[in-house]
Amino acid sequence: MSAKTLILALAATLVATPAMAQDGPPEPEFAPRVDRPTCTRAELQELTAAYVAAQEAGDLSGLPLLDNAHFLENFETVERDAGLWNTALPVAHSLSFHDDTRCKTFTEMVVTENETPYVIGTRLFVHEGQILRVDSIVTQPGNWLFNANSYLHYSSTEDWSELHPYQRTDPAEMIRGANAYLDAFADKFTDIPWGVPCARLEGGAYTNRDGRPDASCEVGIPPGVLYIVERDYLIDEEMGVINVFCRFGSSEGAPDSHTFRYIDGKFRLIHTLNPIPGPQAADDGSVPGFNPNAEES
Repeated sequence: MSAKTLILALAATLVATPAMAQDGPPEPEFAPRVDRPTCTRAELQELTAAYVAAQEAGDLSGLPLLDNAHFLENFETVERDAGLWNTALPVAHSLSFHDDTRCKTFTEMVVTENETPYVIGTRLFVHEGQILRVDSIVTQPGNWLFNANSYLHYSSTEDWSELHPYQRTDPAEMIRGANAYLDAFADKFTDIPWGVPCARLEGGAYTNRDGRPDASCEVGIPPGVLYIVERDYLIDEEMGVINVFCRFGSSEGAPDSHTFRYIDGKFRLIHTLNPIPGPQAADDGSVPGFNPNAEES
């Protein structure tokens, strides 16, 4: 191709795409994730308190939401006016964790005095004082090991107080340990930082109903090979907490929330929420006739 032909071809390309040259790429439908957001811990704490109040009122209008904030429920995009946050709910108990490095919050809410009981786990994604994303996992009767009464009883009696600095765990080790736990669903030989005593609250099922001082969360991993993907981390160093949003099995797999409480580098409390159909826990946290670690027949 001659130089003259090449120049003419380039000129034709520029003439054919004036809109792209002048206007740039189209605006995103939703506020994009920010890879290095800015926030303060006090700001995040104010937002989670406001979020719980908003859920109790069924009205998000008091929150500093971007006009194009992204709303998700069980990992599916929903319209702002279609989510459960528009329903006034009597929140019986809540726990909130704050990551002022990644500017994310996680709030766990238990609703028992309602026609439909719920256990809800919601993340807020924040940048410069505004909420970019509201991401809720909503569990209710019929979901995996669900029992809101049991969840309320055990979560409200556990110790989730702020840790002494000497009891805290390095964030890199928190991520390593959480990954080791989730990797164990596919590889049963990972190095999981089990601690004692430790209790796991899964939907409503509880592993230390007797309050034993020697209780362990090492009660077995279900058989088979299952990959846990799309892991997204939130770390509250002062509380010794890492929360992981993820999917079970594939990019289309079940939404899941795992919250790990570290003390002195070891797991001491684990909470999980999973909105898939499954057996139901009893009010005392037991699951009669169900063994999650049994081999399939």
